[in-house]
Amino acid sequence: MPAALILLTLIPLVAGGVRLAELAGGADITPRNERFFVSPIPVVAHVLSVTVYSLLGALQFVPPLRRSRRSWHRAAGRILIPAGLLTALTGLWMALFYALPPSDGIILLILRLVFGTGMLASIVLGILAIRRRDFARHGAWMTRAYAIGVAAGTQALILIIPELVTGPPDVTTRAVLMGAAWVINLAVAEYVIQRRSKVTAHVVWTQERTPAPSHTGGQ
Repeated sequence: MPAALILLTLIPLVAGGVRLAELAGGADITPRNERFFVSPIPVVAHVLSVTVYSLLGALQFVPPLRRSRRSWHRAAGRILIPAGLLTALTGLWMALFYALPPSDGIILLILRLVFGTGMLASIVLGILAIRRRDFARHGAWMTRAYAIGVAAGTQALILIIPELVTGPPDVTTRAVLMGAAWVINLAVAEYVIQRRSKVTAHVVWTQERTPAPSHTGGQ
């Protein structure tokens, strides 16, 4: 799973790197990138934070690191939580205050606000859960937040299909396809959460059913 997640994020991360290179190198201003040149700080912060969040977050799905090396898990979490919050907040800021490019529309704007708010809320709920030492709910909310945060990779894969077959989709189709990517990621996240819950319940049940070792032996 971690390798698949890292591969999934490579396309948007490369695109983000290209965007930063354009800003640093003074690329030609077009209707698609004009908003980034007018206000570059939010997009720079977004690209950097989502890069850390995507790559480091993928390693949180490595069972030995998550279960056996708790100190690593906690240290990574102290980096991931601020990175995730910054990713969500800058994404919401850009959705609200950047001018809509020609390829976007009001439907996609609403979807970005809904899922961006969902990511932000999931991280906050995950923080509250870990403060209560409710590790199961903490993991569930953080998994949902990560699913929303890396949906750009799924969106890139989905949008490739109409691009290759019929050319760039219209505004409405693009919004529907991008919304579908968020839904797909959250569906996979719920599957992972339920599977993890069943495994944990099975381990607890097995431990309860296993008789304690007897200490009364004799010759």
